[in-house]
Amino acid sequence: MTTDYSQFDQPVSEFLGENRSSAADLPQVLSEEQVQSYEENGYVAGIRILSEEQIEWLRNELAELVQPGHDGSELWHEYHSNESNAPNTVLFHALGAWRTRPGFHDLLWHPQFVGAAKQLLGGTVRFWHDQLFCKPAQHGGVVAWHQDYSYWTRTQPMAHLTCWLGLDEATRDNGCLQYVSGSHRWDLLPITGLAGDMDAIREVLTDEQWEQFQNPVAIELQPGEAAFHHPLLIHGSYENRTNGPRRAVVLNVIRDGVCSATNDPLMQGIPAIPSGQPLEGRFFPLLG
Repeated sequence: MTTDYSQFDQPVSEFLGENRSSAADLPQVLSEEQVQSYEENGYVAGIRILSEEQIEWLRNELAELVQPGHDGSELWHEYHSNESNAPNTVLFHALGAWRTRPGFHDLLWHPQFVGAAKQLLGGTVRFWHDQLFCKPAQHGGVVAWHQDYSYWTRTQPMAHLTCWLGLDEATRDNGCLQYVSGSHRWDLLPITGLAGDMDAIREVLTDEQWEQFQNPVAIELQPGEAAFHHPLLIHGSYENRTNGPRRAVVLNVIRDGVCSATNDPLMQGIPAIPSGQPLEGRFFPLLG
């Protein structure tokens, strides 16, 4: 029988090993300078989260999850074996890995991740949802320029944070994350698509924004390193031109107290939370 790990609001395996901390014992992961950099630029990068053993654990679980008909496939909120809908530009994108495998579940409570998230959000952290983004060798699709919160306006107020965590080395050649530094100060922009045209965002930018957009910062990371970014920061990633995969897990969190802004279900397979009520319970566990 398939185990739905959303039933458990604490780690269930040996994934974290000795890296277990209570909420009171979470480390100060980021320096004061790193927090200031996040506030100024909208991101902070190069934060070590995973050990080599944890990277391999998640790679092995991911290898199962990309196979058709895998155990737990009914638990996904979204599952796109290729969101780009073009066979030569594959972008695997899925939401809900934490429900399907113990490693991806326990990752939510990793003290380095939760500790950094608490520092950047300035309060207690609650899970929002996870994502997998995988670009296969030589023909990985793009993730077009966007702001995360443009997809999340069904939750308010805006007190969100994204952690992009690489399972492979991320480089310019294999489609690493790229940020438009300082764009977190821009207003919320219309959605122009996630897996298609890298130039579509031009339609919604002012001339001043377009000028700032011309110098994105490539976020090259080693396996197991993370980048944290603001929900309004413009970001995207280009195709994978290398002979190896570029695999990543994204952890999205909120400060405790963020509420539903809709009477519809926030994600497929999750009971609705009435508008104005806080996100809590089984699918939005408190992390620390």
